[in-house]
Amino acid sequence: MQSPLFAYTEQQTQDRYAVQNPQLLRVALTGQDDVLARKGAMVAYQGLIDFDGEYESHSGRLTRAHTGEGLELMRCSGQGTVYLANLAQYIHVVDVEQDGMTVDSAYVLALDSTLHTEVVAVDSQYGISGSGKYQLVISGRGRVALMTSGRPLMMRVTPDRYISADADAVVAWSSALRVQMQAQTHSSGVRRRRGNTGEGWELSFLGEGFALVQPSEVMPPQNAATGQGLGAQYGIGGNGAHGQNPTNDWGR
Repeated sequence: MQSPLFAYTEQQTQDRYAVQNPQLLRVALTGQDDVLARKGAMVAYQGLIDFDGEYESHSGRLTRAHTGEGLELMRCSGQGTVYLANLAQYIHVVDVEQDGMTVDSAYVLALDSTLHTEVVAVDSQYGISGSGKYQLVISGRGRVALMTSGRPLMMRVTPDRYISADADAVVAWSSALRVQMQAQTHSSGVRRRRGNTGEGWELSFLGEGFALVQPSEVMPPQNAATGQGLGAQYGIGGNGAHGQNPTNDWGR
């Protein structure tokens, strides 16, 4: 049997996390440290690997039900190799350092079991009134595999160079950054979008760190509902910044 497909054989590496190809993650397990992965993300494995639903506390379930933010995970343990993917999204491995990382949980594929996660309200953490945006803070030391729709842009933020991005395109940022959220308008009435540009909520980042932006303002594929029109696809309703229409938030 011969085929160009044989160019896509397994990566030979000693790294715990390795990007097998831009849309497929390879994780090596040695029997010591488990990896937590998005439920249903396993596409193949070899060796003696156990998959078990990760326990979620009652408070965690309530938080996820209230905010839409949180992780439904499975625990992968044992010895061998597991391959993870989600709807052919692009995969990126990030080392989490002491300052931590803030991320939209919809873009998390896998993470080390030693890392700590906590849901925070952006408005209460950063003093933004009425935004209704929640994010997941990942802290500790370890690795996280993120997903993006397309190849992303990593933007460096410094004290003399702040950046702004569409809230629906932001994937993650350094937790040490200060964040401002606002609805861009040209008029004093923030109840309608900015003229005919279609731009709504944006996030501005200040301080020292990074912000990861994807080339898409569409909701992640796993969150896109079908049969409900364009509003369900393009973030005009739903959780967090996805679909935060200034009419709904400022009218409370």
